[in-house]
Amino acid sequence: MTQILRSGFILWVIWRFRLDDLVVSGLDKPWLVRLARLLTLGYRPQAPRAQRLRQALEVLGPIFVKFGQVLSTRRDLLPPDIADELALLQDHVPPFASDIAVGIIEHAFKKNLADVFVSFDRQPVASASIAQVHFAVLKDRNGHLHDVAVKVLRPGVLCVIEKDLDLMRRVAVWIEKLSSDGKRLKPRAVVAEFDNYLHDELDLVREAASAAQLRRNMSGLNLVLIPEMYWDYCTTHVIVMERMKGVPISQMDALHAAGVDTQKLARDGVTIFFTQVFRDGFFHADMHPGNIQVSLEPATFGRYISLDFGIMGTLTESDKAYLAQNFAAFFRRDYKRVAQLHLESGWVPATTRVEDFEAAIRTVCEPYFDRPLKEISLGMLLMRLFQTSRRFSVEIQPQLVLLQKTLLNIEGLGRQLDPDLDLWTTAKPFLEKWLAQQIGPKKLLDALRKEIPNYASLLPELPRLLADFLRRKEPDHAYSDDLRALLVEQRRTHQLLQALIYCGAGFVLGLVVLQIVIRVRLF
Repeated sequence: MTQILRSGFILWVIWRFRLDDLVVSGLDKPWLVRLARLLTLGYRPQAPRAQRLRQALEVLGPIFVKFGQVLSTRRDLLPPDIADELALLQDHVPPFASDIAVGIIEHAFKKNLADVFVSFDRQPVASASIAQVHFAVLKDRNGHLHDVAVKVLRPGVLCVIEKDLDLMRRVAVWIEKLSSDGKRLKPRAVVAEFDNYLHDELDLVREAASAAQLRRNMSGLNLVLIPEMYWDYCTTHVIVMERMKGVPISQMDALHAAGVDTQKLARDGVTIFFTQVFRDGFFHADMHPGNIQVSLEPATFGRYISLDFGIMGTLTESDKAYLAQNFAAFFRRDYKRVAQLHLESGWVPATTRVEDFEAAIRTVCEPYFDRPLKEISLGMLLMRLFQTSRRFSVEIQPQLVLLQKTLLNIEGLGRQLDPDLDLWTTAKPFLEKWLAQQIGPKKLLDALRKEIPNYASLLPELPRLLADFLRRKEPDHAYSDDLRALLVEQRRTHQLLQALIYCGAGFVLGLVVLQIVIRVRLF
């Protein structure tokens, strides 16, 4: 019943804001067009279509607002009026009453507002789909004053999200049953991932912990600033953090007037993204312009300021290695290796002919090389890749959905900062350097050093266990399992030592050859 009511509400919102002109424009059957016109009774609203679309998304709630936020960065796919209006969703969602915010803060800290803050701005500085932010001055336990930002969770947001997610789950089931691409696209798994991310975003302590981790990871890069968290004042519904002072990255005129090098800023953004993804496997996954500012302070001039850490992405070591190899092969235009990697990972059926898949990838990607970003339509590229993936039954990987979304955000920001940015050339050296570190001698030594404590305890016991096993006429299955595990560890040790010996021998041989060459040239 709840899903029926919610579905009816969505249809009512579409009718109320007269979005039929947007819907009808996508229909190709005349009788559907006539039916849609009949249902609207011929009424034509006065407000512009972009404004009506934004207002409809705000009424529909947090999930739809987030959808609009992602769309607002894709100016290559949207008409200018709609892109400009959806940009207001990034930090201009209507706020909830300040008295309610104060009540939530006092309930969270079990104190009156005046006992926590020296001053508190009741007018929120930003209001988003999940929470809103107020500026304040905090006096810590040592009596020091700090300019802070107070983030307060929007009341009742969990109930709305649960209803929308429930509806999305049902739609996902219908897609899997009715669509030929249903199983390949894994809509239910994708909705489950989205469910996890949204619920993580509703726990502000988790957001504070993510910010602290990202701050540590980025501390040596000197390209981005992350606010410090005040842990004495962080709860599930309220968190207090360092107030960051910067210019929103969307205010290009202000950045140019201040002398910020936006081309460098675009390159730095690519470096930050690939560092977070491939070095750390932990990345900011909600990088729309409303969450990014630029510092104009003398000590940190031109650096990024990241805000809102409710949605973070993580990648395993195998995910990182696979993606980096794909990117590196793609940048080298080694389409055969891209096809082989898809087969090795199980993303395409084992019966797929590598040559056919390679040719299809080349056909899609080759026309987009050596062009500036302003001439590349990622929307068209993604559409053609989707057509190719459907032809070869490529399985969509739900764990990479956030990474795909963040890539779209990065492209949108890059297009805004420097339309001539060559994304391929900027990213290629980083990925090649990272890959060299992953497969070089240093990686081998690090892995061996990490495993030595385990081997040190296992290897002395191996002869005795082998002797005991040979004496037993009816070996115990559990005992045999332990022995097999030890044998596996022994083989791993042997392989690592063998690789180390080969690397050392190769290094020595290289020195010998170098000496011979030098002597020949000298004499």
